[in-house]
Amino acid sequence: MAQAPDRSPWKTVVWGERKRTKLIKAIKEFKPISGSVTKARILLLGPSGVGKQRTTLMKNISSYKPSCTEAARVLLLGPVGSGKSSFISSVQSVFNGRVTNRAMVGSFSTSFTKKLQFYKIRSLRGQQPDGLVLCDTMGLGDGAMTGPTLHDVLSVIQGHVPEGHVFSPVQPVNPSQTLGYRKRPSLEEKIHCVAFVLDAVKMSSYHGSLSSSFQQLREHISELGIHQVALLTHVDLINRAAALLGMSTSYIVPVKNYSSELDVDDNTDVLLLNAVDHILQYADLYFLDNSPPPDCETP
Repeated sequence: MAQAPDRSPWKTVVWGERKRTKLIKAIKEFKPISGSVTKARILLLGPSGVGKQRTTLMKNISSYKPSCTEAARVLLLGPVGSGKSSFISSVQSVFNGRVTNRAMVGSFSTSFTKKLQFYKIRSLRGQQPDGLVLCDTMGLGDGAMTGPTLHDVLSVIQGHVPEGHVFSPVQPVNPSQTLGYRKRPSLEEKIHCVAFVLDAVKMSSYHGSLSSSFQQLREHISELGIHQVALLTHVDLINRAAALLGMSTSYIVPVKNYSSELDVDDNTDVLLLNAVDHILQYADLYFLDNSPPPDCETP
């Protein structure tokens, strides 16, 4: 039986007349620490401010180029129907200026995505891809027979698995039987950041074993030196998502995918772009720790 959704607040804030008076007094008496200014200027992001933020984020992501490799590879992991493929399509929609279905999306109880697929994000049609590749794979299931195994996921992260590989619970990835298996993958062929994708509304229906699967995955991924973030569709359930993943709330980023919309809008774009920007920061940490010598030659 599914548990009732967690309605507990993200943060408990006590309001009242005493709190109001204290805040008013603090604001009236505020003086900037720097003696060179007399007033603090605060930018309020209204509709025009959101548009400017969107433009800045798009420019930063479009110009992003990792050191010593062509692009940062980000692996999306999550339960069936969590929105991994929708996130890929939504990010590409932002740059296209219209809603597009870059990655095929299903509505079944089993994973629509069966194979490993790489999506090179392009900021402008006809131009070379930007420095970001989003990697989609089969959705995680409740058991070993309903999704990729821990071994297969780690093999993908380590760069052993080629694009197009079809996952099978009865045929794990191995050097002798996996077509195109890479024994010594280069830095470019490895995964540089992992993003867990969760649909907060569905969390109460997730099987209990999924939490232990997530935490086991995170332990092994951390041992490989890969930084991880989480993308959550409903921020009011962030504490529940953190508990499920065994992850601090500071690593969880709110997003909204385009699903039934026909047109893009600035507010949704900013959420998506901010999530991508957040991911790229963690990919850069991987490159900082794992880049080869200055000549960028890989063994």
